[in-house]
Amino acid sequence: MNFSFLGTYYTFFLQGMYITFLLAVISVIAGTVLGIILTLMRRSQIKVIKWISIGYIEFIRGTPLLAQIFLVYVGLPMILQVNVPDFLTGAIALTIHASAYISETMRSGIEAIPYGQTEAARSLGMSKRRTMIDIILPQAFKNILPALGNQFIGNIKDSSLVSVIGISELMYQTTTVRGTTALGLEPIIVASFIYLVMTLALTRLLSHLERRLKSSDYR
Repeated sequence: MNFSFLGTYYTFFLQGMYITFLLAVISVIAGTVLGIILTLMRRSQIKVIKWISIGYIEFIRGTPLLAQIFLVYVGLPMILQVNVPDFLTGAIALTIHASAYISETMRSGIEAIPYGQTEAARSLGMSKRRTMIDIILPQAFKNILPALGNQFIGNIKDSSLVSVIGISELMYQTTTVRGTTALGLEPIIVASFIYLVMTLALTRLLSHLERRLKSSDYR
């Protein structure tokens, strides 16, 4: 094993780690917003809106992320008739992918809230919209926070797939270092270690946050 290349190429890994983390943050935040919208659409009394949401979620959950990346990469410029930056393409693809899973998680979180709270809010004169925004969604969001954290960790690892469209995230940079140094295994070991450090750090952070939330429930 020869890791002396790190002295020259460590900036490649740092740049790749930054892009990977940025893609994960953007896709989880945007995916959460889109996921909430999809959840509300699925709960709509208008059947067309409900079935659009169901069809979207089932399609995304039933097809591989790599196919979705290529669909966005090829299809988005055709629809918009403009060149879309590769980074934006990757962020959109990861957001679309995350939103379907977050929507299902959010739906479970909402359904876990006792219906009596909705009835109580309605009896006080609150509209369905205000009841959902002020009463239900805050509690559901708190309940699904651990699942959102897991989605964040998953997006960090899933972002490796956007390297196929030329985004210089961690695996793309690793491939560049491998090609330049003619080393087959060592750059991959370094990249794997970086992924492990990022996911372990986030896992510890999320565990700490979850304990804080539980302790606040008892006060």
